[in-house]
Amino acid sequence: MAPVVAPGDWTWGIQLPIQTLTRTLADPWESSASVDDLVAIAKRCDDRGFGFVGVCDHVAIPDNDYAAHMTTTWYDTVATLGFLAAQTRSVRLLSVVWVAAYRHPLQTAKSFGTLAHLSGGRAILGVGAGHVEAEFDALGVDFHTRGRRLDETLDAVRGAFADAYVSHSGELFDYHDMGVAPQPPAELPIWVGGMGRAAWRRAGRVGDGWIPMGNPKEQYAEAIDTMLGAAEAAGRADRSFDIGYMTPWAYLLGDRPEGLPPAMYAGGAEGFAAEIRAAREVGANTIHLKFRARDLAEYLDQIDLFAEEVVPLVEES
Repeated sequence: MAPVVAPGDWTWGIQLPIQTLTRTLADPWESSASVDDLVAIAKRCDDRGFGFVGVCDHVAIPDNDYAAHMTTTWYDTVATLGFLAAQTRSVRLLSVVWVAAYRHPLQTAKSFGTLAHLSGGRAILGVGAGHVEAEFDALGVDFHTRGRRLDETLDAVRGAFADAYVSHSGELFDYHDMGVAPQPPAELPIWVGGMGRAAWRRAGRVGDGWIPMGNPKEQYAEAIDTMLGAAEAAGRADRSFDIGYMTPWAYLLGDRPEGLPPAMYAGGAEGFAAEIRAAREVGANTIHLKFRARDLAEYLDQIDLFAEEVVPLVEES
């Protein structure tokens, strides 16, 4: 098992814009953005020392009240990350998050083993339980077993790379003497997404890190204690973990201009660096950034500003 962040260090990255146009995440300019724009952002993150870029995961979106805030545009996770692997050199490629219950564990192992192989070991499998019940129904998967499916999938994916041929016998999946290749060139990091104790326990039991869903800093003591307790119970007491923190939506180029959705932070580097320092003080070491912008140029400018001005301010403390 392979945490990404060394003890005492930190990293940062983004869920990429453009790859989903869901209304709660996308800014207006993204609806007319191009594949070249997506590549430009991934390359700029790569050039500026970002630790990861992320792509989220939905297969199909229902036309119902629950999904009314969503759109049907969600790029395929592995296809997009594989495409971006060929455009970048060092930035890690994160699923944020892969709804593992939609697939057989061997399919997940195949997809992320191949992505890790093609990218030189840069894949991170970020997983979550999923939340759109009608999507589960359309795919023929029982929504109410999603937590158990995720738990068993994590065990099975870990086991899939243990040998050339492996077997698994569980509540939901059963197979014998099956081989998955190519395998990752190094251990595949797994980050578990979720807001509550189930996610914290999963991360401690079998994961390498936690992807929060906007959890406040006040919850981090409980989250980390729960994670470490689950790790100890699983015989992993000596593990370190990649502990995520999602910053507020931010506009780093001054006051928020007209025409943008609300940003909870607007201003320069110092205030934003203080936000990240506070997150690090409560135990976070993996910062998930969220930028607002009016166009591609503003988005790229904020990547540059973060690398040039915010990172040094965080690290000087």
